[in-house]
Amino acid sequence: MNKLINAITDRVTTRKGMWITLAVWLIITLLLAGLAPSARDYVVNSIDSIPEDADSVVAQNKIDQYFQDSDGIPALLVFQSSESELELAKLTNIMENVAEEQIEGVKELVSLTNLPPQATEGFFSEDRTTAVIPLIFDSSLDTDAIKEAQVKIQKIAEESPDLTLYITGPAGIATDAVDLFSRADIVLLLSTVGIILILLIVIYRSPLLAFIPLIAAGFVYFVVNQILGLMGKAGLSLGNQSLSIMSILLFAAVIDYSLFVFSRFREELKSHEDKYTAMKSAMRETGIPVFYSGGTVLAAMLVLFFAEFGDYRNFAPTFGTTMFVIMIASITLVPALFTLFGRKSFWPKIPRVGDEKIAKSSFWGKVGTFVVKKPTLSIIMVGVILIVSASNMFNLNYQFDTIKSFPEDMPSREGYEILEEKFESGDLAPTTVLLESDTAITQKEQEELRATLADQPLVSNVSIKGMTDDNKVMSLRLTFEDSPYSIESIDALETIKDDADQSIKELNLEGELYFAGETATQVDDRSINNRDLVVIVSLETVLILIMLIFLTKSIKMPIYMMGTILFSFLAALGLGMFLTSLFFDIESISNRVPLYSFVFLVALGIDYNIILISRFIEERKNHDVKTAVEIAVSSTGGVISSAGILLAATFAVLMTQPIQILFVFGFIVAVGILLDTFLIRGVLLPALLVLFEKEKEVSKN
Repeated sequence: MNKLINAITDRVTTRKGMWITLAVWLIITLLLAGLAPSARDYVVNSIDSIPEDADSVVAQNKIDQYFQDSDGIPALLVFQSSESELELAKLTNIMENVAEEQIEGVKELVSLTNLPPQATEGFFSEDRTTAVIPLIFDSSLDTDAIKEAQVKIQKIAEESPDLTLYITGPAGIATDAVDLFSRADIVLLLSTVGIILILLIVIYRSPLLAFIPLIAAGFVYFVVNQILGLMGKAGLSLGNQSLSIMSILLFAAVIDYSLFVFSRFREELKSHEDKYTAMKSAMRETGIPVFYSGGTVLAAMLVLFFAEFGDYRNFAPTFGTTMFVIMIASITLVPALFTLFGRKSFWPKIPRVGDEKIAKSSFWGKVGTFVVKKPTLSIIMVGVILIVSASNMFNLNYQFDTIKSFPEDMPSREGYEILEEKFESGDLAPTTVLLESDTAITQKEQEELRATLADQPLVSNVSIKGMTDDNKVMSLRLTFEDSPYSIESIDALETIKDDADQSIKELNLEGELYFAGETATQVDDRSINNRDLVVIVSLETVLILIMLIFLTKSIKMPIYMMGTILFSFLAALGLGMFLTSLFFDIESISNRVPLYSFVFLVALGIDYNIILISRFIEERKNHDVKTAVEIAVSSTGGVISSAGILLAATFAVLMTQPIQILFVFGFIVAVGILLDTFLIRGVLLPALLVLFEKEKEVSKN
């Protein structure tokens, strides 16, 4: 592989090879523009997160099989009066107008006219200022069609100026989420490009050095976008979250690798007058580490294929394709662009032959000297910071209520929170319990099962919803005292599920209990996420460790590299959550955040270790360990710290996104990257090399 990479970079960095490379990229881009659709044309509104064999999915399929009227996409119409009480007559009139409109896609609608007065009371809050009416949309509708139907319902409700309608439930949340992401995409892209451009100009004070990496990123973004469009056309589901994170990953990685290339190019221009010779020499030392860095990220993304959770598995082809194109670009397009501009890339501070290559008086030169002289003290200082930060891991709180991660002014969230305030929390999303029996269920057995379930901890109410004609299958409605998304309710239902077989046996029933609904889904969600966390962390750690062994041809150095990165991940998660609580008043996070953060922090953080270690191995051929470490820290410190700041800022752009999971994920990754850049790569790893790499391994020429 090393010979192949060197052969490619040697060819790319010639005059002829440079023009051929740029022409090929341009031709590929134009062909994809004419033949391939955009990835955005195939975005789906949601990914099937839970696998088909999950208990809650099996249960819902059973319910749909036996009680066909239950099929559909539910919505909750939340009416709130600006006056003291909401009048039944006015609400009845609105619902009649909705029915008369015969809105396409509305499958079931409650007719208040035909209900006795006592039955209508259940739709009103205790203070009668709020009412909630369930509505079912046809399950075949897409989100655009549901939104169109909701707009028509809203217009009818607006005819009563003293009433406000909020549409929540799964249908309302889905349409609001699509609106949020459609507005946020352009903000994300412009913010990413803007922050990168500003930081590059501020850090390097060179216009071309700011624009050349962005030109490369622009080419790569277009190629990846069109390839993903072809994959979407072929059937790949492309989620909004996947594409949002993909764009951040793409710009971050391309800019990172561009910095590594041009940093070494600038160094070689101080030794070679000819720009082609300088770039050839630069890529001989940089091409392999950069390519392997991309390979570790690619491997980390492909490991996600082993996840059971749909969102994680959806990341694998999206991010894997992105990283593959970036890896190719890093050893072809990026060096070709910098070679094209040559010394002009660095204007106004143009490198000349004979200039000092490494300034030992620089900040990182002084850091390298300090670490070499006092490695033990360096390890202790960084270790204390990491241990204190990681200790906050024990204070992590998870929340499973997805809607709480959306903006507070989102209509479906407003409606949901009104329901929380005005109605019993457990009524927001009842659990459906299905008993599938081998024999007909008597009325006595029905009541005994209902009573048994009602006696379970935290259960508020259980009622019988329906029976099949042969009395072999019954459906029950179970509500909890607390929110259906609370950890207490999830724990309670998990206990009920675990004890279900014993309960059936004690009642002398022959059959099986199934549990469906939001709480049941969260039980499966938590279990699957925990399983994926263990599997992905284990596989990714082992795979990257093996790749590092091949790169370094050492056993010890990969252990330093992986060990420090894993430690850094724990510290980033702990410190990140402490800071989000302190500055943003976010006390709990989605259970997705740890795995999201792990994949990106380990994959991207190891890049900086690879660059440092590669330079250390190069310098150790001619120097003792301490000198090699000092040179490696001094020579890579500037570019890695610049890359780290840019990478952190790029991921921080995710904080502009409308949902909390991306906000927290972007912030934690930004914190972790800064830890990796300044503490792990700059101090801890070099100190470990000084202490544990033996002089006898040095081969002096």
